[in-house]
Amino acid sequence: MDNYTEFSSRASLVMIGKQFQAMGIWSVIEKMVDIQQKVRAHTPSDKMLDAFITMLAGGRGLVEANTRVRSDPTLQLAFGRKQCAEQSTLSQTFNACTAENVQQMRQALKQILHTHGRCTQHTYEKKWQVLDVDMTGLVAGSQAEGATKGYFANRRQRRGRQLGRVLATHYEELVAERLYEGKRQLDSSFQDLILTAEEALDLAENKRKRTILRADGGAGSAANINWALERGYSLITKVHSWQRACKLASTVKHWYADRKVPDRQVGWVEQPTPYSRATRQIAVRHPKKDKNGQVTWHYHVLVFNLTDDLLWELSRSPKRAHPKPLDILWAALSVYDLRGGGVETQNRGGKQGLGLSHRNKRSFVAQEMLVLLAQLAHNLIIWSRNRLAAVAPRFSKFGIQRTVRDLFQISGQVKLSSIGCIQSVSLNPKHPHALAFQRAFT
Repeated sequence: MDNYTEFSSRASLVMIGKQFQAMGIWSVIEKMVDIQQKVRAHTPSDKMLDAFITMLAGGRGLVEANTRVRSDPTLQLAFGRKQCAEQSTLSQTFNACTAENVQQMRQALKQILHTHGRCTQHTYEKKWQVLDVDMTGLVAGSQAEGATKGYFANRRQRRGRQLGRVLATHYEELVAERLYEGKRQLDSSFQDLILTAEEALDLAENKRKRTILRADGGAGSAANINWALERGYSLITKVHSWQRACKLASTVKHWYADRKVPDRQVGWVEQPTPYSRATRQIAVRHPKKDKNGQVTWHYHVLVFNLTDDLLWELSRSPKRAHPKPLDILWAALSVYDLRGGGVETQNRGGKQGLGLSHRNKRSFVAQEMLVLLAQLAHNLIIWSRNRLAAVAPRFSKFGIQRTVRDLFQISGQVKLSSIGCIQSVSLNPKHPHALAFQRAFT
């Protein structure tokens, strides 16, 4: 039989699959994750890989493995699979996972991150590491384990679970993820998430002293702030209690109108709350309507121990030789605002691009395995996007959703040998990103 050509609607993802195999990523998971399940046509590792490919192909749920992966034999070959398992058997494999498998998966992801990640190669002597910490809600059915009533944005009276994440902001790589019950919030999860990140990054004391933690008000209790400061971290967060924020804001002598956000005002707290290490605190207020329709001031207080030089660096502002107190105030506010373009953006990208909020398993452990698999998918997408950005810098602005939607869905022709080995891939020349993709992955 001579060489032959197959059409693939995701020929660009075929190229990603070949890179994925060359990196040896899945072999780490095969060796370290041992799921006890009866093997018929496909091993548990094979079925997890099928679910992983489905995520990269833009599948919202495991059911889409049938239409996105099983119908594309060249895509299966690119990732080292000869045939894709049926979607119902994928679910059975995740249901067979145990808590031990979850821990095995975390260790495998740590090894992969240390081999291929950029955040683990960070030079702490030259630059500060920035870790963004956040929680995001995953709505689930009332029968799901750990699904309780809690805070879910724009979805009142719903049940679900909470996903805690730690992002290495400079590199957009997910360092740690933990799944919690629905009523759990960042206040009680902050220390657990940081300890998980410490293990993933091997953060010894000297590295912690060159690491900045950034989180919203959920992490801003006195206990969490003191704990982070005593472990040597630099920190910027909001005060957790709104009553305390109002009390601290009452000591502000001069309010200044924000230059970027209309109606927002900021000022220095004159009588700051004492913590275990010296901090600086600024109050932020903006008008908000109450239940009666009357407009009142709503207050927040930022707590940080960053130096002036760090504020200039992180806010991407030119360093001033003789900064005024107002200049430092604007820089600190800007550093905190940049959090919205970090972990919050990645949370949206994970839900929209990888379907995090659409794959809900009844078993808590099964859901954890899906979350960790999505963490690997997230990092692989970032690594692939960075490779593209090295050829065409415009791709550096592509997030998770846009990369999966626009870059991994380029159609083309795949040339195979007589024994079914991929020899070459030709992308659709009419696609606006095809040429850059071909150059980056040839």
